[in-house]
Amino acid sequence: MKAWKAGGLAIVIALSGVGGTAAAGAAPGAARAPGPAQQAVAVGSGGAVASDNVQATRAGIEVLGHGGNAVDAAVAVAATLGVTDPFVAGIGGGGFLTYYDARTRQVYTIDGRETTPASAGPSLFIDPATGQPLAFPVAVTSGLSVGVPGTLMTWQQALRHWGTISLAAALRPAERVARHGFPVTDTFREQVRENAFRFDQIAPTSALFLPGGQLPAAGSVFRNPDLAATYAELGREGVADFYGGALGASVVNAVRHLPLAPGATLVPRPGLMRLSDLAAYTAPRQAPTHVTYQGLDVYGMAPPSSGGITVGESLNILSNFDLRHMTTVQALHHYLEATRLAFADRNRYIGDPSQVPVPERQLLSAGFGRQRACLINPAKAATSPVPPGDPFAGPGGCVPARPALTGQPSDGASTNNLVVADRWGDVVSYTTTIEELGGNGVVVPGRGFLLNNELTDFDFVPIQAGVPDPNLPAAGKRPRSSMAPTIVLRDGRPFLAVGSPGGASIITTVLQILLDRLDFGMTLPQAIAAPRASQRNGATTQAEPDFIALPAAPGLQALGQVFAVADTSPLNPSIIIPPTIGAANGLEFLGRGRVLAAAEPVRRGGGDAAVVSPRS
Repeated sequence: MKAWKAGGLAIVIALSGVGGTAAAGAAPGAARAPGPAQQAVAVGSGGAVASDNVQATRAGIEVLGHGGNAVDAAVAVAATLGVTDPFVAGIGGGGFLTYYDARTRQVYTIDGRETTPASAGPSLFIDPATGQPLAFPVAVTSGLSVGVPGTLMTWQQALRHWGTISLAAALRPAERVARHGFPVTDTFREQVRENAFRFDQIAPTSALFLPGGQLPAAGSVFRNPDLAATYAELGREGVADFYGGALGASVVNAVRHLPLAPGATLVPRPGLMRLSDLAAYTAPRQAPTHVTYQGLDVYGMAPPSSGGITVGESLNILSNFDLRHMTTVQALHHYLEATRLAFADRNRYIGDPSQVPVPERQLLSAGFGRQRACLINPAKAATSPVPPGDPFAGPGGCVPARPALTGQPSDGASTNNLVVADRWGDVVSYTTTIEELGGNGVVVPGRGFLLNNELTDFDFVPIQAGVPDPNLPAAGKRPRSSMAPTIVLRDGRPFLAVGSPGGASIITTVLQILLDRLDFGMTLPQAIAAPRASQRNGATTQAEPDFIALPAAPGLQALGQVFAVADTSPLNPSIIIPPTIGAANGLEFLGRGRVLAAAEPVRRGGGDAAVVSPRS
């Protein structure tokens, strides 16, 4: 097998889709193809989209321009991201969708989180040979890590309840991009490089992403005719083809019989998924989380995502302070301390509410926010791990009578988020994922998409002995997530829609964007671009180099804040990765039908924002 080692990285702006004949993989050495220019900000009317890349954003604009609504366009964008952003999301994964319906003026959500196979249990990731938990990289690149995918059912549910076009029509732009191809960006090539040490172990994955044993050349045209055919088949047969039909059988076979490459050294660990698990899958609608902050209504995802509760609790904590009139050092200190406390509560209380009790109402109460806020010392950072609070005790005391959790859960960092609005005022914020960059590394043979490793979001063993852990594996259970697609209303009308990738740092990224926009005087594009730090009840705060370089950083360090830059892959420490946090997208509603769409300008190569009718 070919040995792959870490090398340099380069991030540049992505290019748009091009035409051509279908052939799998990338054509090395092909000339860089022209296309629509990528832009991070767009203002106008008639509908708006912001996503990870030009092809996906333009697919959404195409649907909106032909009379489709926000849900129609969101499915088209997500399907196209499955083509152009395959290492992050696709139909082999899941996600969470938040939707504002302009007609009813209500916010709804769909839980498209993956589920554990019915035959799995708490020992899912315990090595039977040793009785010890599997190493995280071993668990990821296996069949054991694959949860029953929820993406296609999410699309079906969204279109059935709120859409105006068929699934076949929504898939058509993505099918076209997959068949005709798109230019390989430096970011795409870099993501293959980061995974090459395991992609070359899986025959269909290597054939698709490492043609001839080589990394795809930046500027060459990448085509995925297998995925195009899969989308066409889904358009004809519907999602039943996946949830119990021939396509689902292909998925189950890949999970249970890993398609290893000749000479692979990977020890195959087959999964437990059966076709009956796919047939039993549902993507339920559920009520969003809700808090008020600065007179605004902030809606997010309820469990099994921890995003809505943890963002909401952090806002409740911070509502006890006047951040606008603090120094920058004090405002950022309070932000970091609020998330330190909220993550202690997240890790202790949040899991799949269908299987464990989750005190959502208590965690999001103003009284609990006051209980936690009084623990923030403006003169000194707390020492993590801080203990969780008691959401049932009310606002009476500051010191929680509960043990601190000494362990820390893991959370995959590779997701994407898209935001869409239509001319009628409907809004979607949708976060999708296959978990780690490259998922579990397995492309389903003949189908053109990677499978997820979402089940590694479970705690393999209890975080702390003697303390209930809400996030252990169980049959049919959904692992805790951090995805936080968020919609903010002002007087019952949309004001902001935001979301981000980044594993557990999604929560802090969304919160930081909201604070930057609402309290710190930034525009939405500035808030999306701003340097980030993510404190998650750890001994150190993950930070981008640009955050550590801020003038406020020495003051924060004097208060005891300790920063660290993560720049290695959790799957292979020899792989150097960009030290960035999130790659968010957002919309701001300016009134009179005008919308500002803002995409990440630099991180992960930057995203793309567009409107149907541009205006200055």
